[in-house]
Amino acid sequence: MQLGIFYALLAYIIWGLLPLYIKSLHGVAPLEILLHRMVWSLVFLGAILLWRRHFGWLREVAAKPRLILNFAASAGLLCCNWFLYIWAVSADRVVDASLGYFINPLFSVLLGVLLLHERLRPGQWLSIAIAAGGVFWLTWSAGQLPWIALGLAASFGGYGLLRKTGALGALEGLSLETLILFPLAAIALGMLFFTGHDTTRAAAPGTQLLLLLAGPVTAVPLLFFAAGARRIPLSLLGLLQYAGPTIQLLLGIWLYHEPFSAQKQIGYALIWVSLAIYAVEGLVVSRMTQKPAAVIDVKN
Repeated sequence: MQLGIFYALLAYIIWGLLPLYIKSLHGVAPLEILLHRMVWSLVFLGAILLWRRHFGWLREVAAKPRLILNFAASAGLLCCNWFLYIWAVSADRVVDASLGYFINPLFSVLLGVLLLHERLRPGQWLSIAIAAGGVFWLTWSAGQLPWIALGLAASFGGYGLLRKTGALGALEGLSLETLILFPLAAIALGMLFFTGHDTTRAAAPGTQLLLLLAGPVTAVPLLFFAAGARRIPLSLLGLLQYAGPTIQLLLGIWLYHEPFSAQKQIGYALIWVSLAIYAVEGLVVSRMTQKPAAVIDVKN
């Protein structure tokens, strides 16, 4: 249990500190960062698969065209999520990006209701209603939808939904997704390089090294997350996931001095209240369902 908490928390801390990595790539266009992330992620994951000699699953995937199509769709959503997040951080919108990952769990629950016909308890409906009120307040006070947050929540929520129905583990699934994205990314990087429109060659050596590290930066937290998810209950994992956007929010406010007006604070507060209700309701229900099992064990 303690090792699982450590792995999961480490994954969320790395994701929370991701703006520091993206901000350090100053001078490199967001699209170019995305292309490097696709290419070097596959290289890094390929090295892990080679070290583990774990390629047998590729033969099984090749015999299932429907599975490949499913992961092509999830790869597309992942690509959209990566690009929007990189652009948001580069455009000094870290606070707005953090909101997307605060509301992502509730957005995923709503997708489960609409697409998987899952049933929600009254407490969960209350949580979603309050979060919707927070989004409405942010829209009304700013005069426009919080499109960065909604775009991140929608793309990652849809990605999670597709991965839930895809029969591959974290390492294999991400490897297949980056394998699908790799040809397009490699061709695009090649075109930028040969036409002289890339910014990588003119970048400092330290920046070039950081671009090469895009693979580990992408894959390592996901592997930590997978290791932690296998060791701790889902309810605890759900609570830990808010560490990532909390770190991002604090970085945006305190380190990058992004505006966080009183109107925006009210909207965020409503969403935090909704998340607190969702988390507490989940813990209460989890404990209530565990108690009967504990009584049966004692009697036996």
